Amino acid sequence: MRKNLAPYYVVFVLSIINGSRLFAEPIAHIMKAEGIVYLKRLGMDTFSEVAEAGNALNNGDAIKVGEYGYAAVIFIDDRSVIKIKNDSQFEFMDTKNTRSLNIEFGTVLNKIESENRSRSFRIQTPVSVASVKGTEFAAMVDPIGVDQFIGKEGQFEVMNTISGETVNVGPGQKAVSNTTGNLMQAPAAPNEYPQDPETEPLRDEQLPSERESPKPSSESTGQQQGTPSQLEETGPNTDTSSLPSEEGAELSQSTSSGSSGESGSGPSIPKKPFSMGLGIGSATMDGVLYNQLALRPEINLWKIGIGLDLVVYIDNEGNIRTEEWDIENDPSLLLDKVLYIRYGEKSDPLWVKYGSIEGMTLGYGGLMQGYSNMMEFPSVRRVGVNTGFNIGPIGGELFLANIKDYSRGGTLLGLRANYTVSEDFPLSLGVNFVTDANMFSGLKDRDDDSYPDIFDDFPDSSGLWNDTDGDFFPDPHEGLDSSSWDIDADGDNIVDTVDDNVVLKATPFSLQGNKAGVSGWSVDIGYPVFSNNIIDLSIYTEFNSLSFPASVSEDSITFNRPERSGTGLSLPGIRSSLFGLLHVSLEYRIINGSYIPQFFDQAYDLNRVVSLSKGTETTIWTKDMSVFADSSNEWSSSGLFGSANMNLLNLANFISSYARMVNDTDTLNSFNAALTLNTDNIPKLTSAMAYYQRNNDDNPFDFENPSENTVMGYKVGYELSKGVSLIWEYREFYRDDGTGNLVPVKQTTIETAFSFF
Repeated sequence: MRKNLAPYYVVFVLSIINGSRLFAEPIAHIMKAEGIVYLKRLGMDTFSEVAEAGNALNNGDAIKVGEYGYAAVIFIDDRSVIKIKNDSQFEFMDTKNTRSLNIEFGTVLNKIESENRSRSFRIQTPVSVASVKGTEFAAMVDPIGVDQFIGKEGQFEVMNTISGETVNVGPGQKAVSNTTGNLMQAPAAPNEYPQDPETEPLRDEQLPSERESPKPSSESTGQQQGTPSQLEETGPNTDTSSLPSEEGAELSQSTSSGSSGESGSGPSIPKKPFSMGLGIGSATMDGVLYNQLALRPEINLWKIGIGLDLVVYIDNEGNIRTEEWDIENDPSLLLDKVLYIRYGEKSDPLWVKYGSIEGMTLGYGGLMQGYSNMMEFPSVRRVGVNTGFNIGPIGGELFLANIKDYSRGGTLLGLRANYTVSEDFPLSLGVNFVTDANMFSGLKDRDDDSYPDIFDDFPDSSGLWNDTDGDFFPDPHEGLDSSSWDIDADGDNIVDTVDDNVVLKATPFSLQGNKAGVSGWSVDIGYPVFSNNIIDLSIYTEFNSLSFPASVSEDSITFNRPERSGTGLSLPGIRSSLFGLLHVSLEYRIINGSYIPQFFDQAYDLNRVVSLSKGTETTIWTKDMSVFADSSNEWSSSGLFGSANMNLLNLANFISSYARMVNDTDTLNSFNAALTLNTDNIPKLTSAMAYYQRNNDDNPFDFENPSENTVMGYKVGYELSKGVSLIWEYREFYRDDGTGNLVPVKQTTIETAFSFF
């Protein structure tokens, strides 16, 4: 098996060796750009550049067209033209023999010339490849996993990469390809071919504001991630065993008196001795799209459970990515093959789990609720530990989010101790402690040069970090031989030695000597007032405190966090159940200072640290800085939080929560819901559920305009034959692209699961 680096880097190295200018020279130019059009240059993590007519496009660049807009691109060598319609995103990739458009989603009209071409042309999607010699056709890629290709002139071939099936498409024909491996050729009606975007009127009222330069992420983050008034959390205190690991956790708290954060509604469903999951799809690793083949066996014997994740990533050239299997040079990669190892359950006297941590809640969830270390899986693989004990009236729990972070200064850690007075007087007392010793420890730094990959223009070269003009040659800096310098580092076509106005990017943020921590503690008291066959009623209170020590970088600019602290009180809290079918909770909350309920939540790893690069300045914000960007430490609010969990005649289970927090100037609302069907009596359907979460918004019911606080998705399982099920899972959330604009992050997983008894 030949070693494969990321395709871009392979070509780059080869170009250096052979004197080629493949990456240095543009491969195409933008002819037109109207409305919302952004570029992401090779090596960058975000779409931070506004596209303009005349912009050069290099190998590895990506383009995104927003809801209102279009773009037209012409290739330099063969004069082929592609037109990109609204809501589209893809990247350019040239190799020695192939020119590819790797489309994530959207609609692209292609007029590919057959003359003066030295490479084959193809459209690649997560499930399909369209190969073209010279023709005119349209490609429409739906993020749910359905592709359509419609021919206008000439012939081309479409292959479904899952099943391997191929069809030829001619004028007036179409091919439909999907993630289940189906590929169909059919006639195309004349009105099915997408209209040329140049002939479609844009909504002029949208263009003036949306063609402005991107807003800094700090503005968006301060409003979406939480201004001082946006301080709410997630959901109800219900059993979520049927929910997906990450999202369902957001809706869960302990139905007991806060002892563990797990539901205590009944025994868990017996696990099968052996099952096998087969995953076929795509994944993006280090900005490169790979085809994915994964085997995920699970073994359950007595109290021991083992889950493995044996995955291979294949690029569009058919090469296997070896970074995950270079065990000889990096034995720690063996840890990544273990999805989890567990002993016992949380109801046992002793339990231990290693690997994936999902739905982690401490106490009543005031500090930590629904945390998952799997949010960025598989691109980021975290290895956590969760263990605890129950000995008589005393219980304890320990949680580590990612043991790999210890080499970078620490990880997220949680502790809980609880005590129940007696059976006759079942008053429960709990103490919780959560700390993140270094919030920067989650920033990836592949070359260990102390500069995180999100800032490092050369993330695989430890002696290089800045490339202001993006030409793949480093800026002059200390320790670099002047013969290797970029002679025009700012790209203004004036050699630096005679340029009196050289403007270079600032030295990026360094992990060396920089730390930012957060810690919190809480105490809780719960008491079951009465319980019978009809109704249960318990009361509780919880006091929480958060502290953010002051921290500043050496330059006092890149990172400067003032000291903050705050408290939150839930008093009173009431939980009740009726006939074991309806479970409700209600609590009144009081917040003072810099406190956020459920600060360590499901998305903590996503917003633990945010970055902003603007011009020559680079700044870093921790989560608390984003939340309290426009506030002092003197802030208070109060409001109600309620949740409900209902079993609908054993046909479905519905859970939801709603919170309303009010201060002198703002009112913030949060809404979470999930619906799970009981598929026992539904032929061929093995699972079916959907969920929606949106916190800290003026209107969480504005479904057409999502925010950074929005998470939604569904999961459906279909029985192909006895012991074999096809599982389709979709998840969508939103993240700032570094320019102040929200972009959807859509994750689709399709697996064939095999069960053996």
